[in-house]
Amino acid sequence: MALAMHRECSSKQMDASKYVRYTPEQVEALERVYNECPKPSSLRRQQLIRECPILCNIEPKQIKVWFQNRRCREKQRKEAYRLQTVNRKLNAMNKLLMEENDRLQKQVSQLVYENGYMRQQLHSASTATTDNSCESVVMSGQHQQQHNPTPQHPEKDASSPAGLLAIAAETLTQFLAKATGTAVDWVQMIGMKPGPDSIGIVAVSRNCNGVAARVCGLVSLEPMKVAEILKDRPSWFRDCRCLEVLNVIPAGNGGTIELVYMQTYAPTTLAAARDFWTVRYTTTLEDGSLVICERSLTTSTGGPSGPSSSSFVRAEVLPSGYLIRPCEGGGAIIHIVDHVDLDAWSVPEVLRPLYESSKILAQKMTVAALRHIRQIAQESSGEIQYGGSRQPAVLRTFSQKLCRGFNDAVNGFVDDGWSVLSSDGVEDVTIAVNSSPNKFLGSQYNATIFPNFGRGVLCAKASMLLQNVPPAVLVRFLREHRSEWADHGIDAYSAASLKTSSYAIPCVRPGGFPSSHVILPLAHTVEQEEFLEVVRLEGHAFSPEDIPLAHDMYLLQLCSGVDENAVGACAQLVFAPIDESFADDAPLLPSGFRVIQLDPKTVKHP
Repeated sequence: MALAMHRECSSKQMDASKYVRYTPEQVEALERVYNECPKPSSLRRQQLIRECPILCNIEPKQIKVWFQNRRCREKQRKEAYRLQTVNRKLNAMNKLLMEENDRLQKQVSQLVYENGYMRQQLHSASTATTDNSCESVVMSGQHQQQHNPTPQHPEKDASSPAGLLAIAAETLTQFLAKATGTAVDWVQMIGMKPGPDSIGIVAVSRNCNGVAARVCGLVSLEPMKVAEILKDRPSWFRDCRCLEVLNVIPAGNGGTIELVYMQTYAPTTLAAARDFWTVRYTTTLEDGSLVICERSLTTSTGGPSGPSSSSFVRAEVLPSGYLIRPCEGGGAIIHIVDHVDLDAWSVPEVLRPLYESSKILAQKMTVAALRHIRQIAQESSGEIQYGGSRQPAVLRTFSQKLCRGFNDAVNGFVDDGWSVLSSDGVEDVTIAVNSSPNKFLGSQYNATIFPNFGRGVLCAKASMLLQNVPPAVLVRFLREHRSEWADHGIDAYSAASLKTSSYAIPCVRPGGFPSSHVILPLAHTVEQEEFLEVVRLEGHAFSPEDIPLAHDMYLLQLCSGVDENAVGACAQLVFAPIDESFADDAPLLPSGFRVIQLDPKTVKHP
C-alpha cells in the first residue's frame, strides 16, 4: 500500500512538471486554429497535431489546456475593455451632470432673486401711497429695463458678408446661452433619467416664445463625424421634405456661413406644411468644441420678401443648434437645442396644441437627432447585431422610405403630381391620385405586388378625433389585431377589369383579408422605441375556384410609439406591400396610421 501511494505521488509530480513552453511557430499555428474555431473538439485537436508537425511533441491534453487558457485571456480582455468603456462613459456623464447641476443652481438663484423682487414690489404696492405707488411702478419699469436691456445694436442685414457674420455671431451667443445657460427656463422631462446608457438629459421649454426642447448626451463618435451626421438633416429628421444649401460663405477659424432653405411635412391632413429660411453658422470654439447654430432670416434681416408658397406656411427658427464637445478617451458630449415658432394661429384651433407642444418637438427633432447618432455609434462599435444579411444602413433606409412615403401621401403636394378627385362631400375621406406612379415605383416594378392601376396611384386619406384613446394603446391594437380592422381584401387578379374615372380600383370582397398574420422582426432602434418588421399575411381563397390563386402576402412594417413612457406623444404604424424576397432598392407604397396626442383626452390620427 505504501508503494502504491508512493507511485501515485510520483505520478502527480510528473503531471505537475509537464509545463509546455511553446515556440513562436507553435503559438502562430494554434492562433490560426483559434481564429477559426475557439473551442475545437477532441477530433479537431488530434487532427491539428497530425497536420502540424511542429505540434507533434505536444499531448492532446496540453493542446486542450492551451485553448482553455486562450479563451480565458480573450474573455478577460473583453471584460477589461468593457469596464474601461463604462468608466469613460461614467466620467463623461459625471462631468455632464455637474455642468447641468451648475446651470440649475444658477437658474434657481435667478428665480429666487426674481421671486424676492416680486415680493418686495407687492409689499410696496400694498403699503405705499398713490404717488409712491406710481413712483414704484416707474422704478419697476427701470429695473425691468436694466434686467432685460433692449439690444443696443440695430437689426443685422444679411445682404452683405459683414452683416451675415454679425448675424452668425449673435446667433452663436444666443444659442450657447440656451444650450449651457439659463436663457430659457428648461424643465426636465419626467421619466427621462440620465445615465451612460440612456438617451441623455431631456428638457423642454417653459414661458418662452414658441416651443423649445433641449437634450444632452454621450456618443462614441468623434465630433467631426457627429457634425457630419447632424448637418445631413433629411437622413434623420423624417418630417424634412427637402433641404437646400443656397450659398456658402467662408468665415473665420475655418468656419462657414450657409444660407439654407428647408421644407417640412405637415403631420396631418388638416394643416398646411411649413418652410424655413435660415442662416447656419459652423465654427470651432477655443476649447476645441464644434458648434453648428442656426436661426431664421426675416425680411428685416435680409431674408426673402413676399408670402411663402401656397402649399407652405412660413415658420421661424429661433437660435438653435448643436454643441459638440470632445470627450476624454474618445467620443463626444452633445448639446442639442431646437427652438421654433410654428405660427400656431395659422392652423385650426383644435390642432394648436400640436404646434405648441415642446414634447412633440423633442420627440420629432431633438431626441430623434441624438437617437440617430447613438444608433450609428453602436452599429459602428458592433454593440448592435442584426439578423440576416441586411446592412444597418439599408434597414435605416427602409424606415426612412416608409416614413417619407407616408408623409408624401398625407400631404399630397401638387408639385409631386398629386391631384384631388372630385367628391360629393358626403364622406370625410379625401381621394387623391398621382399620375406619375414611376415616381414611387421606378420604371420597373413587380406587377403582382403593384398591379397596374390605370394611369395613376390612388390614395385615400382621412383624419378624425378620438376621445380617451392613448396613442400607444391604439397602435398596439392596430399592429396585433390586423384581421379585426382590415376585414376586406384586395383581389389583384380581377382589379384590372374594374375601371372608375379611368383609374382601376382594387376589387373589394367581404372577408377576403387573410385570417392570420405572422410578424417577423427585422431591426429595432437602440432603445426599442421603434422597430422594423416583415408581416406575412397567410392567404386563403375566396371561393373554390380561387384556390389555385391563393397565396401569402407580405408587408414591410414600421412601428413606433408603443411605449407609453417614451418621449412625446406620437405613435405610428406604417406598412407597404413587398414580395417574399425584397431587394434593398425595393419600391414601396406606404399606408398606415399616425396617432398624435393633442391633450390628455384627445388624440388624432390621419
